Amino acid sequence: MNVSRKFLIGVPYVWLLILFLIPFLIVFKIALSDYAVSIPPYAPTLDLANGWQGILDLLSGLDFENFAFLLDDDLYWKAYLSSVQIAATATLLTLLVGFPIAYGMVNAPDEWRPSLMMLVILPFWTSFLIRVYAWIGILSNEGLLNSFLLWLGVISEPLIILNTNIAVYIGIVYTYLPFMILPIYASLEKLDASLLEAAQDLGCTRIGAFWAVTVHLAKPGIIAGCFLVFIPALGEVVIPSLLGGSRTLMIGKVLWEEFFSNRDWTVASAVAIILLLILVIPIVLFQRNEQKQREAGQ
Repeated sequence: MNVSRKFLIGVPYVWLLILFLIPFLIVFKIALSDYAVSIPPYAPTLDLANGWQGILDLLSGLDFENFAFLLDDDLYWKAYLSSVQIAATATLLTLLVGFPIAYGMVNAPDEWRPSLMMLVILPFWTSFLIRVYAWIGILSNEGLLNSFLLWLGVISEPLIILNTNIAVYIGIVYTYLPFMILPIYASLEKLDASLLEAAQDLGCTRIGAFWAVTVHLAKPGIIAGCFLVFIPALGEVVIPSLLGGSRTLMIGKVLWEEFFSNRDWTVASAVAIILLLILVIPIVLFQRNEQKQREAGQ
């Protein structure tokens, strides 16, 4: 193996080491520490200044009391379950909105596609925080949506949307919609229209051909888009804080409050470790399943 190839292979591993593994070990170290009223607000159980003796002391006195505390307090496991439910529902809604848009872009005239792609990417040119704040002005009791519906006579009093889970779903779908559209569009763009004609010639209805050919060939993009939406939505902080209010329970908000409001870094680190495991395990299982399918297809 030549030097250039070793360098190319080594770059992603160095990237993961610096930006994932080392921060993960630091957070895990804090999760095993004891809370203390100090700066920083924890008493480390691992003291690298003592060398190997510090590591031996850590192993001999290793405890997971912070992780056990998460099981004893129902706030945390309810926050995990609520986050999974909200993220999964928002991912499904994003798929239901994003798939028709991607399908329409693929079937649009060639000269329109760059403009449609630009419209999908355009929101990224504006600050994420500004876009979320804009939804406060739209969804509030005196906001644009209620004012418009009152003007049309559709409703007689303002709808309560802000500070509910519905507002959180709207915010997540709007924010992460491009992450669903782009992978599906990339998969559908490779679709050969003759396959649909062949399926219909073999007896499939238009709906059956669409399901058997179009949706099946778009499956990699659908799965990738669902992961790209579900993973960040699960740990979302800004959207539930600004649009969901105090009644929306998500683990990202709990993590933020433990770190910055309660200054309990040890419990917050334990919360972060569990959240990371929830995200990593499905990804690993998905990759192994994809690898098995590729091996079976060879």
